[in-house]
Amino acid sequence: MTIVLTEFARVRLFPRDGRRTAIQDCSAQAFEQHLNEHAPHCVLPGYAPFCELHVHRNWTSTRCSVVPVDDSTRAHLRSAYEARSKEELPVLVRWFEGIEPPVANYLIAILYNREQLAREGTAISADWGVVGCLYTMKPEAIPMTPITMMRNALGVEEGGSGVALDRSAYRQSVAFWEQWANWR
Repeated sequence: MTIVLTEFARVRLFPRDGRRTAIQDCSAQAFEQHLNEHAPHCVLPGYAPFCELHVHRNWTSTRCSVVPVDDSTRAHLRSAYEARSKEELPVLVRWFEGIEPPVANYLIAILYNREQLAREGTAISADWGVVGCLYTMKPEAIPMTPITMMRNALGVEEGGSGVALDRSAYRQSVAFWEQWANWR
C-alpha cells in the first residue's frame, strides 16, 4: 500500500505561514514518508467505503485539534464565514483564540482511495491519498463537522465527496461539536 499527501491536505496541514495548528516539527515530505514506512497503531473505518483512518502515535509536537467548550474557555470562542479553498463557498466556522491545547498523543491520517480522489478531480499514482489529519489524545476519530457532512452530501461540485447525509451520524456530530471547538 502506498500513500501520498494530496495538494488539498498539503496546504491545510503544512501551510507556508507556519501556524501553530498545523503539523509541527515535520515537513510534508517527511510526513508522507513516515506514513509509508511505519505501520499505523490501528486502522479505523472511515465514513464511506473509500475512506480509512490510519492512527499513528504522534512523533511531533503537534497539539490536539479540539478544545472543550466550558465556562473557562467560552469567552475565547470566535466565528466567521470562511471557505477552505477559492472554489468553495464560505460557511460559518468557530474556533478558540488564546488557548493552548496539550500535545496530541495521536495523529490520525484521513485517507481516500485513488478511485474516489479521481472522481473528485485529483489524480494520484499511489493507492491512497491523505485528505486531512486529526490530532487527538485517544486513538479515536473526532466526528466530522456538520458542515463537512452537508458539503459532502452536496457533491463534488461543492467540494464534497458525494456521500449522502446520514441523519444519525449528523446528530452525533452536532452533539460532539456543541461541546468542542477547534483552536487557532
